[in-house]
Amino acid sequence: MKQSARVIVFNAEEEYSATIRADLLSIPGVQIVAELDELALIEQALNQFPAELLIAHLDPAPERVLPVVAQIAKARPELAVLVISETTDGQLILTGVRAGIREFLPKPIDHNLLTEAIEKIKDQHQATVEVGTLISVLSTSGGVGCSTLAANLAIELNDLPSLKRPVALVDLDFRYGQLATMLDLQADYTITDLCDTPEQLDPAMIDKAMVKHSSGLHLLARPNQFNQADQITAAHCAAVLSSLQQLYDYVVVDGPNRYDPGGLTVLDMSDLALVVVQLLVPSVRNAHRMLSELRDAGYNLSRFRLICNRVGRDSGHLNVEHIEKTLNMKVAHQIPDDWKTVSAAINIGVPLLEHGPKTRVRQAIRELAEKIGHPGGLCDEPTPTKTGFLGRIFSGVS
Repeated sequence: MKQSARVIVFNAEEEYSATIRADLLSIPGVQIVAELDELALIEQALNQFPAELLIAHLDPAPERVLPVVAQIAKARPELAVLVISETTDGQLILTGVRAGIREFLPKPIDHNLLTEAIEKIKDQHQATVEVGTLISVLSTSGGVGCSTLAANLAIELNDLPSLKRPVALVDLDFRYGQLATMLDLQADYTITDLCDTPEQLDPAMIDKAMVKHSSGLHLLARPNQFNQADQITAAHCAAVLSSLQQLYDYVVVDGPNRYDPGGLTVLDMSDLALVVVQLLVPSVRNAHRMLSELRDAGYNLSRFRLICNRVGRDSGHLNVEHIEKTLNMKVAHQIPDDWKTVSAAINIGVPLLEHGPKTRVRQAIRELAEKIGHPGGLCDEPTPTKTGFLGRIFSGVS
């Protein structure tokens, strides 16, 4: 469990999105649960998502935005409201303060001032809650082993002696996800059933939708029908994951495998993102593109970790050092190749903890779980590496 401040962000200036996202996600414990660009959606978001903070960017129309935000602050005294603007209109600021807005921050944002403001709001209004750690497992190419890692990592986390509550595993591959099959589970209810309500989800609804594995792990399966995938929005993803974090010590997400609004919402919320690569050029190229674009969009890459899968397999010229130089990021963990054991476990629908408890591949995933579960084990900021010749080649690839 960790202390977290959940934030809803209003920002109608698209060019400012990356800046405000980068500033917020660089602050430990801050989790963006919704990003809005329409004033009319703020009330709906507050009703749907659990949040302690509302951060509103007033520009380019502070005289229109501030009255709406001020009204919300006045009507919801339990909600901490912070606004950002380049305006110096004293009367406008005074109106907001009188309505209950706690902090005005001028642009450009001073990161230290933003951090202090959020910490001050936390202290004054106890705007922190204990929530589970959200871990997203990201694929860099088809067949890289993302789903296998997500399922087995969740099983191992659930087996840690320090665990106080179960682990949740979520399948975000809404059409082709196979987590239920990998664990030999039949899902009568799926994530679709949690996306039919505009209100915050209650524990009874969530418990009904979760499929229980014999290990104690709880699975939220992908929709049973293809056409149901189109009904799940970014708001649905945020609401479901936020609710799960209140009930589980860890929430392990297989995905997102697309970087549409729903996928980006998951990355906004993730405490840790595991980027799974193999010693294959297409996988490394995709990882390079993914990380570069996410960095440009303001995502905090200090929350991302490289996991190199199937190490030891004949890779034809690539090695782990090549990947580190290319991506300018250390590989946080390596998982050895053992396709015979892994494929057998998948085919009979049991985790490696049961099928091959003493194998090197299972032990490596166990070690990864222990790193995550140990304070500071996988939380230190990754060390950048120098870009070598291979990296310079990749940097020209789009």
